[in-house]
Amino acid sequence: MSSDPELEVVGVAANGRIALAKISHVNPDVIILDIEMPEMDGLQTLAAIRQKYPRLPVIMYSTSTHRGAIATLEALSLGASDYATKPSNLGSVEATNQHIRDDLIPKIKVFGAFFTQSAITHPVVFPVCRDIQQVEVVAIGVSTGGPNALAVMLKEFPADLSVPILIVQHMPPIFTKLLAKQLASKCQIPVDEAVSGQILKPGHAWIAPGDFHLIVQRDKTGVRLVTHQAAPENSCRPSVDVLLRSVAQVYGGGAIAVILTGMGQDGLHGCQCIREAGGQVLAQDKATSVVWGMPSFVVNAGLANQILPLNEIAAEIMHRIRFNQVPPSDL
Repeated sequence: MSSDPELEVVGVAANGRIALAKISHVNPDVIILDIEMPEMDGLQTLAAIRQKYPRLPVIMYSTSTHRGAIATLEALSLGASDYATKPSNLGSVEATNQHIRDDLIPKIKVFGAFFTQSAITHPVVFPVCRDIQQVEVVAIGVSTGGPNALAVMLKEFPADLSVPILIVQHMPPIFTKLLAKQLASKCQIPVDEAVSGQILKPGHAWIAPGDFHLIVQRDKTGVRLVTHQAAPENSCRPSVDVLLRSVAQVYGGGAIAVILTGMGQDGLHGCQCIREAGGQVLAQDKATSVVWGMPSFVVNAGLANQILPLNEIAAEIMHRIRFNQVPPSDL
């Protein structure tokens, strides 16, 4: 991290107790917190940090194992800002260091005080409605802050939801399967990690598996899920753009795309495809986003039909499904 001239490592601590004692003295903009530490582990330390410093960004650093994934998801539910996974089997010290630089440094800069963004934050309200094509599918793209955002949103959908939901959450393997299980325990609709060949059905949500793109394909029996490992897009696999392009091709104007909190611009091109096909795009507002990156690109490109706080998005989707109406936008 010190190799980047814009970053300064102001302190290092061997365990959580030492870290808590140091915070007030070194006044960091961001904390990188290992989950596995002696005396006081990362989850205990995070809980203590959140009590005393509720707004201080904390990035968890964990292993890409089943145990590490469980702990990371728990940390995110306790208020961690984001996470990064420890490199494994990269073959050399330099490869390991480069992985750390590529994964951690962009996140540190996003959460650092000197990298705050200014963008449009006010919701767009359109007073008149027009008829639209029957909604057939909802596709969601999300990254940083996603697990908590998805929990808030998905639990609002009723058990008799009349459309399927497809989700791309930027996460590595193992994490996505556990996230699906965690969300399913909180929601009225089933939530599963997607498996190639499954036929889409109403009232069911699927999450793209880590390290696989997720697309949809129509055949004589219906619309099926397909996962594949083509090259990453926007440095992401799964990629929101990949999913949305296929959704636009298969469902056309019957699709709603939802772009939630996250870093980068994955989803921007996909939303353009959705709009060109006659579909609708909803974006999370800045005030309720952990990082207003992905939604901001969509909003600033004029692709969002509506910008909404997180806790209003599910209700808006249900309104559009039930009443076949959408506020007019830049269409």
